[in-house]
Amino acid sequence: MTALRITAILILIIGVFIGYLALTKDSFKLGLDLSGGTHLAYKADTSEVGRTEVKDLMNALRDVIERRVNLFGVGEPVVQVEEGGLFGNVNDQRLIVELPGVTDVEEAINLIGKTPLLEFRLVKDGESLLAQDPEASVEDILIPTGLTGRMVKRATLQFGQDGLGRTGSALNSPSIGLEFNKDGAELFQKITGENVGEPLAIILDGEVISAPNINTEISGGNAVITGQFTPEEAKELVRDLNFGALPLAIELISTQSIGPSLGAQTVEAGIKAGIWGIILVALFLLLWYRASGLVAILSLSIYIVLMLAIFKLIPVTLTAAGIAGFILSIGMAVDANILIFERMKEELEEGTPSMEEAVRNGFSRAWLSIRDSNISSIITAIILFWFGTSLVKGFALTFGLGVIVSMITAISISRTFLLAVVPERFNRMFGVGFK
Repeated sequence: MTALRITAILILIIGVFIGYLALTKDSFKLGLDLSGGTHLAYKADTSEVGRTEVKDLMNALRDVIERRVNLFGVGEPVVQVEEGGLFGNVNDQRLIVELPGVTDVEEAINLIGKTPLLEFRLVKDGESLLAQDPEASVEDILIPTGLTGRMVKRATLQFGQDGLGRTGSALNSPSIGLEFNKDGAELFQKITGENVGEPLAIILDGEVISAPNINTEISGGNAVITGQFTPEEAKELVRDLNFGALPLAIELISTQSIGPSLGAQTVEAGIKAGIWGIILVALFLLLWYRASGLVAILSLSIYIVLMLAIFKLIPVTLTAAGIAGFILSIGMAVDANILIFERMKEELEEGTPSMEEAVRNGFSRAWLSIRDSNISSIITAIILFWFGTSLVKGFALTFGLGVIVSMITAISISRTFLLAVVPERFNRMFGVGFK
């Protein structure tokens, strides 16, 4: 038995083993459109931050929201930043939140909306302005300092302290102690040092809950939020702050609820389409290329189980668009085999003396066409993934991975199988190799 035949047998054994693992171990990670759940789109307010800070703040916002939804046990949430426009508009930053298994839109909104937006602002014209115009908006009367909840390192429940950390008389009054990180501590010290005698408003979710006067510069990075809190409200606020205050204000702009029955129907339709597509392609290969077509089907089967294994290994979140990309990549894999077989036919028609030589020459001649077509497809997939939305990214990822794996299987696995069975007994074993 030649080394090529041993290699072909080993490839088949490994392919069967990988297929077993891919189909029996764990389940595939399904996207929102297949498993059901809620899709929320938020627009972030970046009007008061510098252009250079937008990316970092949006990433921080994503991390905070992700921690928040994970706290409530939502399985495999998807939280991602989406920039508006082709090249990204700094003033149109969106946060996409997908919560599989959460079909109650109001419940999903509550998971996100309860995370507080904490800010410290200076009063423009002194404390008297707050007293004279209590209906004035925060933006009209307060100046941002840059000190926000994203700089909070830890929040604790305290009793009997005023808004800047001094012990007060109301010993049973609950308050929230804040410990800032290094950047927040430095900024807090600077703000209090430069504005002695001025009020510093503490704003939670757009509402002024306390505006104590700054009597002296405060170092150490500690502050206290006071207000008309009940002990239960103070405990909830401490919990929310510890799980992350939002670094930017967000506005809900769209919601979409997908029921699990719709997701199940989509999965069933996708699987059915894939099976019928594979069967029709296999019949075409057998009828048109006969024995060589059988080799292509074996190679295609190994390609499919490799892709399924990759989907579980990475893991890839399968969406309806992702399944479409995978099915399309199967067509690319077949296309590579057809190019190889047609080049082999040309070699035989030109009088190549042996099948083995025709196989080798056919692969050599087809490689340039396969390489160029697959590279162009990979470039397209990269562009779609880089600039596309979450739906397009799912398609681009599975399609790009499929093209790469199909190119490897067509050139290596198909070639190995053909050379393993191609010696002069080939026609007697399988009949005519080509139509």
